[in-house]
Amino acid sequence: MAAIFAYKCRKCDELHEGSPSFAFDAPAPYRYLSEQEREEWAELGDDLCVITHPEGTQYYVRALLEVPIHGVEEPFLWGVWVSASETSFQRYLDSYNKLPEDLIFFGWLSNLIAVYPTQKSRPADVHIQTDGTRPRVRLHRSGDESDALVIDQHEGISIARAQQLAEQALHGIQA
Repeated sequence: MAAIFAYKCRKCDELHEGSPSFAFDAPAPYRYLSEQEREEWAELGDDLCVITHPEGTQYYVRALLEVPIHGVEEPFLWGVWVSASETSFQRYLDSYNKLPEDLIFFGWLSNLIAVYPTQKSRPADVHIQTDGTRPRVRLHRSGDESDALVIDQHEGISIARAQQLAEQALHGIQA
């Protein structure tokens, strides 16, 4: 059995146990709306967000992006939002009652993860789970990949890197 992740934080001096998990409460496009625009155009729930503005409708699904930690059973988790087409969004909603034949849809990562800065959009496959839990996000790789989040998700990270990322996410500590 793999080890349980634990570390003593260099900022708060506390012992943190269990794999790190951080989540966004809304997709970034929702955050960019004014309070009035949110009231007029947006519906935000725990797992779904729909923004209907004059240019069209945007659909978002809350999902999990897992980054494996070498030697640790539980991954580093990012609770993120991904975009979905209207068709994929409806298929996801329908999956609450009956699983679709195709459990994967395309989406764009819709949050900016500060410890993984980038100016590029991140394409992903969103995997609907058969056990009813939140979908899992698998970022696409490209031929000349330089995005640390994509690399970390596909190759995994060391315990030291997991601690560094957790401390940065919690306290803004740079290693």
